[in-house]
Amino acid sequence: MLEDFHHINKAFENKVRLGIMAILMVTDEVYFNTLKEQLSLTDGNLTSQSRALEELKYISCKKTFVGRKPKTIYKATKKGKDAF
Repeated sequence: MLEDFHHINKAFENKVRLGIMAILMVTDEVYFNTLKEQLSLTDGNLTSQSRALEELKYISCKKTFVGRKPKTIYKATKKGKDAF
């Protein structure tokens, strides 16, 4: 069974990045706080792992403001969906 994992994309060897992509595969978009809560992550951990996926162009990140509060929304890109 372990030999099945030798072909896994290196980007998804990290359980946080794997979790982010798994959630984004079943939803159109997810807010930062929702991902943080669902994966039980700190702000810093989610930020650094999502940035790694962004650099690979596997996810996109859109930052907006609602009133004075920042809102960050993540989406899986076509490249990310294909890679996953």
